[in-house]
Amino acid sequence: MRKFLAVTAVAALALTGCRGTSPDDAASGASAGPIKIMVGGIDKVIYMPAKLTEQLGGFAAEGLDVRLLTEPSGANAENVLIAGDVQGVVGFYDHTIDLQTKGKCITGVVQFADVPGEVEIVAAGQAATLTGPADFKGHKLGVTSPGSSTDFLTQYLATKGGLTSADYTTVKAGAGQTFIAAIDNGGIDAGMTTDPTAAKLLTTGKGKILLDMRTEQGTRAALGGLYPASSLYMDCAWVDGHRAQVQKLANALVKTLRWIKGHSAEEIAAKMPAEYAAGDPKLYAKAVHDSAGMFNGDGLMKEEGARNVLEVLSQFSPNVKGKKDQVDLSKTYTTEFTSKVAG
Repeated sequence: MRKFLAVTAVAALALTGCRGTSPDDAASGASAGPIKIMVGGIDKVIYMPAKLTEQLGGFAAEGLDVRLLTEPSGANAENVLIAGDVQGVVGFYDHTIDLQTKGKCITGVVQFADVPGEVEIVAAGQAATLTGPADFKGHKLGVTSPGSSTDFLTQYLATKGGLTSADYTTVKAGAGQTFIAAIDNGGIDAGMTTDPTAAKLLTTGKGKILLDMRTEQGTRAALGGLYPASSLYMDCAWVDGHRAQVQKLANALVKTLRWIKGHSAEEIAAKMPAEYAAGDPKLYAKAVHDSAGMFNGDGLMKEEGARNVLEVLSQFSPNVKGKKDQVDLSKTYTTEFTSKVAG
């Protein structure tokens, strides 16, 4: 299935006729061609800095031609990056660790958040008896897709509740309307999702918050520490060959992270495409309000967080199990570019 989706995405990209920036362009600091970035769900608030930067004119101000594309799942987005048809992915940092165990060098260049930005939502009808991870037993739990970051986090939460993945049923629920439909029709009893999906379920009374990982406090309570998630990650070789472009990307994105810290949810929401509000601007502003605090404002990775991600993956990712000591975390992210962004 992943191969099919990757091939489909690559075919779609090929139709655009866009080519990436060459090393010669990079050496001169020019941006002669577009930089294509695949976003693992472009309308998800957790990945908002990418589109917001475009809306604010941040990429253009740096002289960059950035093309934002979208895939509903980060696991699928990474396949397009590996194929070389995009230059970067906005997705969960944990993919850089997973890919290193497969012999790929992928590095996070801008870390948007130190927390997952995810919410474990329980269907209203199940809320009285499903009150924490220890109650997962016998229930159907929604994740974006098997092998996704939400899948690994769900397994980790179950373990902290004294359970294993054999104690519950994992259901591919996606995000947005597919997730909401799964709650509506009883396909899942609870599941992990992000805003604006979470905001829609909460305001309609269809769901209640079980665990809130949109804040540092909530994340530490649920996971025992930081868990950096949304980020821009790129192929190491491309980064090395296009350092001027990467610095400009970092400049644009970090400035947006700072802009978020200085503006209200309503001001932020107003800058986003109108269709993201799906006809309900107030609900979208609430979604932004509830999640915007997750963004770190500086784009820097915290070492503690990177270690925690490795710890979780070493327990639940089939690709990372047994290879924890072989992973070189220093190659999975860099603060070189974000640390140079002028104040």
